[in-house]
Amino acid sequence: MDGLSIHSLVRKVDLFTLKLFLSAIEEGQIGRAAVREHIAPSAATKRIQDLEDLAGLKLLDRSPKGVVPSAAGEVFARHIRMMLANLDDMRREIGEFAEGVRGHVAICAPRLLITQFLGQEIGDFTRRFPLVNVEVIEDSNANAVRAVAAGDVDLSVFVGNNKLPYDVLDVVEYQSDRLVAVLPTNHPSSGCDGLALEELLDLDFVAHHTTVITGIQRAALGIGRELHVKYSVNTIESARSLVRAGLGITVQPRCMLSMEDNTQLAVVPLVGDWARLSHYIGTLRGRSLNAAAKALIDQLMLHAPALRDTRTADAS
Repeated sequence: MDGLSIHSLVRKVDLFTLKLFLSAIEEGQIGRAAVREHIAPSAATKRIQDLEDLAGLKLLDRSPKGVVPSAAGEVFARHIRMMLANLDDMRREIGEFAEGVRGHVAICAPRLLITQFLGQEIGDFTRRFPLVNVEVIEDSNANAVRAVAAGDVDLSVFVGNNKLPYDVLDVVEYQSDRLVAVLPTNHPSSGCDGLALEELLDLDFVAHHTTVITGIQRAALGIGRELHVKYSVNTIESARSLVRAGLGITVQPRCMLSMEDNTQLAVVPLVGDWARLSHYIGTLRGRSLNAAAKALIDQLMLHAPALRDTRTADAS
């Protein structure tokens, strides 16, 4: 379209004419498009002819049965649709700011992170933005990533690892933590300054169904070992109860320890990069977020101890 310069498009073509052109394609007749857009058929015909003259190309193929887009018209229509969609996004977002942030935002995360951080954060957010409906979806770590990658939710918060599809996500680090071993106070290893992975794998384990155990199992397989699981329960809280009873040891994030836990249990740091946890906020790359989703991410990042763009980082 050599004849259709940006200067000509801005000065000589109005949005109504572009919308009329799309209506003609969708209706298959200029006359029906004129009725749909509340304009005289003769005026509609002239507007579309003027548009074709400006483009220097035939945009519609005409026949006694009606009109269909030419090859150039298909390209033209595709870009008009994108432009009008962007204008609608702009209108919606500006309207949200004018009226106060409102709308719906869906967030997916594993139970561990909802318990650790997100429950309090979302509570604070809904008090700040009472017009926003926040949908919280609890799922496994892998499914939280799949949900945002598929566009099913606006954002996910998850524990990072090098198997995640970072090529389709925009991610920033939200929180970081380390794993610790939780042992009975009379356990032989309770007085250690730290435990390496090899030492940990020699102990009787109380496993819980969280991403923490998945990460340890992955680390163990990396050195040709596996966990010696003596008991398996659903939650970290249940695992700690069995540890208090002297039935084994467990592993959990440091931040989940309460003052009571620190007095009733022994806590030993775990040595090695494998014991570091990085929690990320992920959004689908290229997806336009509404004002509510942006406001929620802004709040989460406000409380994050470190901001780091991890788009190209190898999260571990």
